Amino acid sequence: MSFAQSVSADRQLLRGHLLVLNRSFRRTLEAENKSPRTIEAYTDAVRLLAAYCQAYGHPLLAAELQREHVQLFIADQLARWKPATAHNRYRGLHAFFKWAVAEGDLEVNPMGGMRPPQLPEQPVEVVGPEHLARLLKACEGRDFTSRRDVAVILLLLDTGMRRAECAGITLDDVDLDQRIVWVLGKGRRPRALPIGRKTAQALDRYLRVRDEHRLSHLPQLWVGRNGPMTPSGVYQVVHDRARAGGLPAIHPHQLRHAFATSWLAEGGNENELMLVAGWKSRTMIDRYTKATAVERARASHARLSPADRL
Repeated sequence: MSFAQSVSADRQLLRGHLLVLNRSFRRTLEAENKSPRTIEAYTDAVRLLAAYCQAYGHPLLAAELQREHVQLFIADQLARWKPATAHNRYRGLHAFFKWAVAEGDLEVNPMGGMRPPQLPEQPVEVVGPEHLARLLKACEGRDFTSRRDVAVILLLLDTGMRRAECAGITLDDVDLDQRIVWVLGKGRRPRALPIGRKTAQALDRYLRVRDEHRLSHLPQLWVGRNGPMTPSGVYQVVHDRARAGGLPAIHPHQLRHAFATSWLAEGGNENELMLVAGWKSRTMIDRYTKATAVERARASHARLSPADRL
């Protein structure tokens, strides 16, 4: 169905229909300058709720929905997907119904009193130094792609930036003299990230070969064969280089894990890590603190084990 057909179909629905409200909800999210990823996640949650209600004969008008209808939908999501996915759908619906009440389209939030699905605690996957060395060795070379991929991997590892943040960097965002790179994080919040000497050197080498590239006129820092690199392209760089190095599958977020874990393990300040990583709450800090505490306990046990000293 085309966009025009979708708009026409929505106009035939009642004013309080979930899909009609969802279109206005999207416009509000866009006006608030939410990230495209957030907009899609939140509006997808409403769309999926509408599809579920239609399939099971539940109300499609927001004002007629009860808490049990939303609870059944979340239970269905938990049965179909991972808890994190169901949790994200819950967050999207929570934002939607809160918006509908604020806009006057709803008098009562049907999710009042509901709690989000509990997320099982997942161990933090960290790429070890030996794997990192092999990952970088797989990028050895003086050609354009090798120079670029080394710079991408070192930048991810040295700053802990997200892959979308990495893909969004422009040439103007890089200051090699000050050794700072600017990124646009979640919620469109910019932040300056310091980089080390080796990362600055890798970026300098890449920029020199980039000057000879046929797409050197583009403002984006990272370019490929067909244009600016996307977040998927950043993922592909890490994934393909890991495979070339004979390593298990590695993705960019694991380099973010490696950065945060190393920072805390070396005694880095937790509040400063929050600023660098772009976290608004301590949730992730607590998770990484626990992970590094386990590693420190293992090291201490290996050194102090009374049984081993017998």
